[in-house]
Amino acid sequence: MLRYLSALAFTLVLALPLQAAPPNVLLIVGDDQGWTDYGFMGHKQIKTPHLDKLAREGIVFKRGYVPSSLCRPSLATMITGLYPHQHKITSNDPPLPKGLKGGQAMKDPGYLKLRAEMVSIFEKSPTIPKMLEKEGFISLQVGKWWEGNACRCGGFTEGMTHGDTAKGGRHGDEGLKIGRQGLQPVFDFLDKAKKDNKPFFVWYAPMMPHSPHTPPARLFNKYKEKTKSEFVAKYWAMCEWFDETVGDLLAKLEKNGQAENTLVIYLHDNGWIQDEKSAAYAPKSKRSQYDGGLRTPIIIKWPGHVKPGESDKLAHSIDLAPTIMHAVLGKQAKAMEGINLLDPHWVASRDTIFGEVFEHNAVDINKPSANLQYRWVIDGHWKLIVPHEPNVKGKPELYDLSKDATEKENLAAKHPDKVTDLTKKLDAWWKPE
Repeated sequence: MLRYLSALAFTLVLALPLQAAPPNVLLIVGDDQGWTDYGFMGHKQIKTPHLDKLAREGIVFKRGYVPSSLCRPSLATMITGLYPHQHKITSNDPPLPKGLKGGQAMKDPGYLKLRAEMVSIFEKSPTIPKMLEKEGFISLQVGKWWEGNACRCGGFTEGMTHGDTAKGGRHGDEGLKIGRQGLQPVFDFLDKAKKDNKPFFVWYAPMMPHSPHTPPARLFNKYKEKTKSEFVAKYWAMCEWFDETVGDLLAKLEKNGQAENTLVIYLHDNGWIQDEKSAAYAPKSKRSQYDGGLRTPIIIKWPGHVKPGESDKLAHSIDLAPTIMHAVLGKQAKAMEGINLLDPHWVASRDTIFGEVFEHNAVDINKPSANLQYRWVIDGHWKLIVPHEPNVKGKPELYDLSKDATEKENLAAKHPDKVTDLTKKLDAWWKPE
């Protein structure tokens, strides 16, 4: 009965009539931002007025997650609707050649060959742009993009990222200018779509608020009065600078008359907790198995279809591709693992989500389990983290997120039956070699 009432309440939020024309799609992906670090999520210092407005105009899933707390596997999941162990992009980079560091490795022929092989592996997976092009969509990539040439490898009809390693291609190259150096490429694309009367998909993933934290002086000066740490002030200022670019982009949609039939989705690729004494991230954030690295709000706005509100149900970045395809086609590709977040009954019936955390540099680019550090599952408000031996030594960790959002008290010893039950669910999802 309770589940029925929950589904009914959610239906009142989402169930609105569809229209004949398929929507345009704008996917906004923040880069390295904490899940609490927004006005609409209750942060007392950081100002994000444009994302706050987007949140008021859409449905906000406050308990959203990405599968992995590292950007490349996380982004690959968003664009494919597959888990990292399925699309096999589990790490940011190939194994480092012995004796070489990151920058040096980019000149090593063997290392570059492995980078090219990783992109080839990714190309075997479906992508949103490839599927939408069949429906007459044009698409644009700007910002972070790891998988080679955005058009050739990702299926975008236009893109800023060339992916040529000889010219600095790694995780976005020319695309990384977006946001920090304006939005003109996106504005030009939107004008073209309007002129040609074409439906469109935009991947807006600026490297913001990602380090280097180089905000405008006007914003840094604003925040340095609010904290004793210059590093925290710079990060906070970057969050507002990113928010300003989102506001500019949404204002352009309004100006062009394209906002009314555009599905806008927002989330960030992984979390970030700013270290107070350095420019680095603090423990239990990026690259970790904890919510500080995995949790993100997910906002969906679609005028006339999504009634504004908030949901405490679990949402996952693996749901983005299915949600987009259902909005456009009324169905998703069979291979996609996620659910349609616009379906209230589907959302209300979900109690469990999964994820996996891997090495930054792969051990074996063809074998996900060789790179695996942790698997995790959230069931209701219980979260279990299981280290993958022999790669990582340690014991399972169990947390009650309803009482312990920062995961300070490991309850595994107190609730062995819960550990056993959730481990079975993890193994049924994916049991690595």
